[in-house]
Amino acid sequence: MMPLGLLGVGEHGEIAEIRVAPTLCSSGCGNERGKCDCRVEDLGIRVGKMVEMLRNAGGPILLKVDESRLALDRALAMKIMIKEVAK
Repeated sequence: MMPLGLLGVGEHGEIAEIRVAPTLCSSGCGNERGKCDCRVEDLGIRVGKMVEMLRNAGGPILLKVDESRLALDRALAMKIMIKEVAK
């Protein structure tokens, strides 16, 4: 596993773990699903989802999740752990 922020442009990964505060994601807070404000999950970033890195050149990153493009703060991206997959 590695942080999402280290994925190279054009590379793909599967989200394996989200290590953020309870107000950002139920997957990382230890509470039952639906018991906290899941801002990261509301963006479509969930364990098991496939992502593609579109831009990773310092500052915010740009990635593709499903058919959406999302910009994420680099600090948040470093708390999202992925398994790199070949495509």
